[in-house]
Amino acid sequence: MVDAIRRAAAARHRDEAGVFTAMVAVLATALFLLVGVVVDGGRAIAAHEQATAEGEQAARAGADALSRPSLHTGPIVPDASAGVAAAEAYMVQAGHPGITSVSGNMVNVRVSSYPVPTTLMGLLGFSALSVGGQGSAQAVTRYGR
Repeated sequence: MVDAIRRAAAARHRDEAGVFTAMVAVLATALFLLVGVVVDGGRAIAAHEQATAEGEQAARAGADALSRPSLHTGPIVPDASAGVAAAEAYMVQAGHPGITSVSGNMVNVRVSSYPVPTTLMGLLGFSALSVGGQGSAQAVTRYGR
């Protein structure tokens, strides 16, 4: 009886050979994927924040150019073409062009999507992640009108 138990235990031990190696390979792959998502996802989030900041600053530049003289003297008389030109010039200078629209004294900017290269996720076939941003600004007088 004892010999039968020993043979059964030895057979079970032989059947489990290599299971630990397979488990380590699966867990290492999962950990590598997780690190890739964290590293490249963090870079994409930082690029999105930068694109949003560029969009907001471009909108501020556009709002400032809507009508500089009327911003200090009274009611705003918007010059939409000047606002669009200033916002788009800022975006070109920042290196990420986009689309600008003016509605009254509000300037809206959308920074076009651009690729952010990946490092670890590139090994999985994701060579770049696409990011963009947007911002808006409102022209006001010194009296808040």
